[in-house]
Amino acid sequence: MAALFIASLVAALVLVHKPLGDHMHRVYAGARHSAVERAIYRLLGVRPDVEQRWGVYARGLLAFSAVSILFLYGLQRLQDKLFLSLGLGPVPDHIAWNTAVSFVTNTNWQAYSGESTMGHLVQMSGLAVQNFVSAAVGMAVAIALVRGFARRGSETIGNFWADLVRGTIRILLPIALD
Repeated sequence: MAALFIASLVAALVLVHKPLGDHMHRVYAGARHSAVERAIYRLLGVRPDVEQRWGVYARGLLAFSAVSILFLYGLQRLQDKLFLSLGLGPVPDHIAWNTAVSFVTNTNWQAYSGESTMGHLVQMSGLAVQNFVSAAVGMAVAIALVRGFARRGSETIGNFWADLVRGTIRILLPIALD
């Protein structure tokens, strides 16, 4: 049974790697931004067409991750004061911190019983959002690494914010909606 599963997985990867890879190349190499993307950039106050050196890219990534951890931690700790909490109390601080860090770093370690610990708002606005953006952060890092190798003579590796938004809007959400 395990061999059949592995063979099926390999077959699926063989079928999708070329079209998905081509799509990802168009997404990350393209210079145009959709209206939704431009609205997000305005909201964030970033200039997506300005290329960044690796240090600026890394600072953007670390700042985004730190804010994400603090937001998710706060959401869990304030759960009892929020709507859709299902009457559940705040998530204990050590569990909230562990969960926030693990979901932002895309390890998704869950040291709690899901529906008896977190209400709908925390699960939807916190954990589900992090399932997308943490994957987009990982894809942005991979793209930046590839650009760094490919652009040997260049000082820049792209724009973290553009890579994050494009990965989420143009790759992950369409796959999830299919």
